[in-house]
Parts: sequence; structure tokens; C-alpha cells
Amino acid sequence: MVNYQDNKSLVLRFYDELDKAIGDDIVEVLNRYTTDDYLFRGMHPFNEQQGSQAAADVFWKPLRNSFRPIQRRQDVFIAGANEIDGTEWVCSMGHLMGLFDEDWLAIPATRKMIFLPYVDFNRITDGLISETGFFCDIVRILQQVGVSPLPLQTGAAFLTPGPQTHDGLLFEAQDPSASSKTSKLVNKMSQELIASGIHSPRDELAQTWHEDMIWFGPAGIGATYTIDRYEQQHQGPFNDGLEKFKVKSNVCKFAEGNYACLFGWPNLSTTPSGGFMGYPASEKPVDMRIVDIYRRDGDKLAENWIFIDMLHFLKQQGLDVLKRNESILSTGTQTT
Repeated sequence: MVNYQDNKSLVLRFYDELDKAIGDDIVEVLNRYTTDDYLFRGMHPFNEQQGSQAAADVFWKPLRNSFRPIQRRQDVFIAGANEIDGTEWVCSMGHLMGLFDEDWLAIPATRKMIFLPYVDFNRITDGLISETGFFCDIVRILQQVGVSPLPLQTGAAFLTPGPQTHDGLLFEAQDPSASSKTSKLVNKMSQELIASGIHSPRDELAQTWHEDMIWFGPAGIGATYTIDRYEQQHQGPFNDGLEKFKVKSNVCKFAEGNYACLFGWPNLSTTPSGGFMGYPASEKPVDMRIVDIYRRDGDKLAENWIFIDMLHFLKQQGLDVLKRNESILSTGTQTT
């Protein structure tokens, strides 16, 4: 039986060293903790990077130069075996907090506290990190500095909290029966969602979700509270504005205790039928890179945190959010 506690300890040591490192020291930390064929998957504009040097140069060093000092504020920390291929993974979700002292991605520094929502998946192979899926909400950063890069979202916008129960940091080993129960419930919900064409009727949702469920969506879509408001403020607009859904394979999916997680690269494709996030219809299918983190409460799901690579999703439709933001700042005009 795999001791996932060793994998958790490895990732926690990695975080401790990475969060203290500066400049080229970041590369040295990555070299110590990753394999020679290490793969980093980051949201647009970082995308896929091969090797620790590339991951540091493209993502970590610019981020750490802009947000400093940095503090990792975890809300969920779990480990387990990937249900897809049996590989071993550790998942962390929370915020990276720092002082926004230097521009990042042409977003102007505020010299004030900033919170970057993140979720980090790390595959462990022979005691080293061989693959990372790092999702972060860049649109949330834009909102914090006072930029509204997208049309008015249908859900609420705020700094997303962690679990209501404050028990998402599973540093200790969990009861395998609880993990199995969570996994089965998430799989049942997912199968019903797919069978319903990515739009579960209310009665179906109530079979696997508590009435007072909370769906913490990404910036640009927003959060909703209760089944009815989830239907009105997310699932309804999502299905009205998108069509021809095609479910693709996840990269990673596992559960531990009352929590479960998954991510895909991509795990969904769809064709805009018009109106979603203010964009017109299109004949071109677009991919979605999505993360889901779930909390089970008893026999039903209570909370769901979602990360979507919104910049990648919109860029496929002809909108480069970061480029437009840079153009607005430099010329005062908008480009798409």
C-alpha cells in the first residue's frame, strides 16, 4: 500500500523552500525536487514548459519578482492515487499572497497586498515531482487592481474562501472508506451531468448536492449559493451560451477523506452558440482546461471550487485579455 504521507511531506518541503527562494535560487530548488523530464502545465500565457529551468524562467521567477515576499495560504491539501492511471499525486489549493511591487504580465503594480488564487497538482515519481498542473486565476488579479476585463459576470465576485468546515488540510492519513465514499459520489454526479448533456435538471442535482451548495466559480463567471441560484446564475447562462459539448479525458482525478479533485488539459470542448460572457456565436469549437475541487458533507456534496483557464478559453475566440489590457494602459484604446 502506498504511503501518501511521504508524498505530502515531499511537497510540503518543496513549498517551504520554493516560497523562500529568490531569483536563480528558484531554479536550484526546482532542480532538487523535480525529475529530469519534468513537465509544467500552467494557464495561458504560461502553458506547457519542459524542464525546471523553463518553468522557473517562464512562470516562477517573474511571479516572485512581482509578488514579494510571498506567503502560501493553503485551504485544501490532499494526496492519492489517480483513478485514471494509478499514478501518485498531491493537490494543494489556496492563495499566494504578496505585495504587488512590480508589474506582472503588464498588469500595473499596486504596492499593496494581492491574492492570487491557485490550485497545484503534483505527480510524484520515485520521490520526485515529475509533472505539475498549476492553475491560477489571473482575471482575479485584474479585478483586484481595478480592471474589469470581461462583461458583467453572472455570479458574485469576491476573494474565494476555503471550506466552511476549515478541515481541508489533510496533513494526516485519512480513512480509506471515507475517500472511497467521496470518489463514488463525485463519479455519480459526473456521470449524471454528462448523461444530461452538461445540464443536470434540478431534481437530479438534488440527488448529489445539498440544497445550500456553494459553487465557487472562476473570476469572469463568479460564485453561486444554493441549487436554485446555481441553476439561475451559472448552469443556465452556461448552457444558453454554449452547445455541442464534448467531454475529454482528465489528466488527474482522486479523492482523500471528504475531498476530491480533478483537472484536464483540456477536459471539455464546446461551441459558442452566442451570449456566454458577452461573446457572439461561433462555428469554431473551443477547449476548456478545468479544475474541480469538491467537499463532501455526509451523503452529498456541499462545496465546489472551480478553476477554468479563462484567458485560454477567450483567446480561442479571438480575445487576448492580457494584450487588450496592455493596449488600454498604453494607448487608452481597446483591441481584441
